[in-house]
Amino acid sequence: MQTITPFLWFNDNTEEAVAFYASTFTNATIGSTTRYSAEAARVSGRPEGSVMTVAFRLCGQEFAALNGGPVFTFTPAISFFVTCETMEEIDALWTKLADGGNVLMEFGKYPFSEKYGWLNDKYGVSWQLFLGKTKQEIAPAFLFVGERYGKAEEAIHFYISLFEDSSLTAIHRNGPGTNEKEGTVQYASFLLNKREWRAMEGNTGHQFTFTPATSFVVHCDTQEEIDRYWKKLSADKAAEQCGWLKDTYGVSWQIVPTMLAKMLHDKDPEKSRRVMRAILRMKKIDIQSLEKAFALG
Repeated sequence: MQTITPFLWFNDNTEEAVAFYASTFTNATIGSTTRYSAEAARVSGRPEGSVMTVAFRLCGQEFAALNGGPVFTFTPAISFFVTCETMEEIDALWTKLADGGNVLMEFGKYPFSEKYGWLNDKYGVSWQLFLGKTKQEIAPAFLFVGERYGKAEEAIHFYISLFEDSSLTAIHRNGPGTNEKEGTVQYASFLLNKREWRAMEGNTGHQFTFTPATSFVVHCDTQEEIDRYWKKLSADKAAEQCGWLKDTYGVSWQIVPTMLAKMLHDKDPEKSRRVMRAILRMKKIDIQSLEKAFALG
């Protein structure tokens, strides 16, 4: 199982958005769906029985999407960097994603690529398209701005220290004579659990930062793993709820047991409801308590 999964918070249009992405990207599939139980509906204000989450895969990258309501908003502080192999492929992808969206960097030729562009799609999710030499692949990308400007390299090394099979693969720093502070990260790529991630930073008046609209789910096999990631990552007590936390850089994470998906999709709906009730009472997830809730009756 993939260790880290991007998790997207939508305003009650998750099914529509997931269907759009599945029709837009190559090698895309839609997976399992969960629905709001009475307890989850009461806490969230969403209708009981309505779609809560949808799992999907784009170009080998696992995603999960949530119908969470108008609570959080996507920003370009977290985008998804898509490498395309051919001009035809990148042109088609840009046309579909740009329809109804907002262009941040015009689609065209740049010193670093024959074809590149950055946009927010019609749902607000931010994408960077890049013409490369590999089959279509997707990497999460951080943009450090505002009070987090200048902390990109520190954050990269912090994340690398947390996850196995992780390393810095490339880094380019800003030099003198630019609008950016000398030595800050112009562009970096790194691996977390063998998967590609990107990072940049900028100080040119960006009026946004990280929000929980995009979080990252860390799948853990043991309580020891949950405890370790929670201790290392959580930096905001007010943000701790139901396995969610926020790190020192403002990025949101969910630290959850691998077994949770199986519990929530059990054929016995009462077992799933008991597990959901237990989660709603927690901040850090306790596996033993989930197992007890699941086994009752």
